[in-house]
Amino acid sequence: MPARVPRALDGPARERDVRASAAAARGQWTARPGSGTVSGRASDSGGHQLVDGQDTPAAGAATLAAGPPGAGADQEDPMAEKSLTERLGAWLGLDEDWQRPVPRVDRRDAAVALAMAAALALNLELLRGYFPAESMEPRPLEYVLIVLLALPLLWRRRFPLACAAAVFAVFVVTGRNASEVNAQLVGNILLFLAVFSAACWARNRRAMVATLAAIVLADLLWLTLDFAVGLSVERVVASMDGPAHGLLSPALSYGIYAYLINIVFFVSAFVFGTSAWRRARQQARLAAQAAQIARQSEQLRDQAIVEERLRIARELHDVVAHHVSVTGVQAAAARRALDRRPEQAARALGMVEESSREAIGQMRGLLGALRGATGHEDDSRQSSPTIAQIAGLTTGRPDELRVDYELLESAPGAAENVPLPAALSIYRTVEEALTNVRRHSTARRAQVVVRVAERYVETEILDAGRPVPGTSGTGLGQLGMRERAARHHGEAEIGPRPTGGYRVRVRLPLMESS
Repeated sequence: MPARVPRALDGPARERDVRASAAAARGQWTARPGSGTVSGRASDSGGHQLVDGQDTPAAGAATLAAGPPGAGADQEDPMAEKSLTERLGAWLGLDEDWQRPVPRVDRRDAAVALAMAAALALNLELLRGYFPAESMEPRPLEYVLIVLLALPLLWRRRFPLACAAAVFAVFVVTGRNASEVNAQLVGNILLFLAVFSAACWARNRRAMVATLAAIVLADLLWLTLDFAVGLSVERVVASMDGPAHGLLSPALSYGIYAYLINIVFFVSAFVFGTSAWRRARQQARLAAQAAQIARQSEQLRDQAIVEERLRIARELHDVVAHHVSVTGVQAAAARRALDRRPEQAARALGMVEESSREAIGQMRGLLGALRGATGHEDDSRQSSPTIAQIAGLTTGRPDELRVDYELLESAPGAAENVPLPAALSIYRTVEEALTNVRRHSTARRAQVVVRVAERYVETEILDAGRPVPGTSGTGLGQLGMRERAARHHGEAEIGPRPTGGYRVRVRLPLMESS
């Protein structure tokens, strides 16, 4: 932190001695001849070094630069490896908050149900022509079961679990009463579609797993009962023309084959359906992210507009308030000296004229900067105030306020390398602070110090006066200074001094990106 001046500013010699001692303590700051500017190295012979603007012993500077202890040490991964059960639950989405939107029954669902019913009826008629047996004679029950099998597909997306349970129940009844319907390929495709839809469209993932597990267990139980009564085995043995040549018996081979086929059938439908559900979830997340990005972009655009309006308001306030304040002071001086000292009145009126011209010129420059969005931004920035122009705010004004100005640089020419946005903010801060001293303080002397280091630029404005009664102001000037500092991720300290007077300090970091 820079050295402070704890006493009033009524003693210029003592103030300069204190500032020189403080500058020497900060690290051999030396004045350049004839410039009023101080420059120097960031370390002194007493074993001290400047680290981010702080006077720090050299032994501890390396520690501060290296960061906190253990910063480079390896750290354990806080995320432990998930178990197989947890990974499976995550893949199934058992604890997922997202629910797939419930669609309405539309023409697509009706088309699927009608197509499956027509395919079942056509396949059944083809089987009758291919197997001319008495068991294949047409029966009304077959067509009723076909309708009952296909009808639940109307609600396969809206009520997927109920659809799967209903299709499987009718499938079992059909197998017991009209096996030629569900034994064909189309019947199995219909059941596959029902199980797939349950895994794909179910909103409650735990209920989906429980329902499909119950369907699989019921199917395996159905097969077991069928084998127990010997119906399926008898059909297999009766269809054999000669002795079996496999390692296993015909009955055992058929049983294992039937179990494997059914397990693969249901697991495939379940996996495909869950994968489709996961893809839908991913698409929904991407759509939500895109919508959020669009909303954030709109908010950022609105925020940018508001910030630009605030910036324009700050610039107008700083330009107009400063020059109007100077104009008012000079006009009052001219009025008092008009009769007794015409020469002094003439000089004051000349300052009024000069201040008015400067105000108009700066307002024109501001308007030119606003029009710079058409592609001439570089030209408009060239007219922006710099650190070197701050001296013009403290000299050449024969008003009642005397300003002592110092520029401290960590290296010769450092002020010239300050980025234009930071330089403009420092310039406006000094301008507004001096305007406040002229308007709201009894001080006749003020001190302005600008410090340019490697990582920051800082200004400090001090006065030892008391507030003028009835001139509290609107607070917009101080608000503008704080907003400028916040825009650059800097800090601002504005308020009364413990020893009397007022103090304004603004520090802006100089990022590499600037």
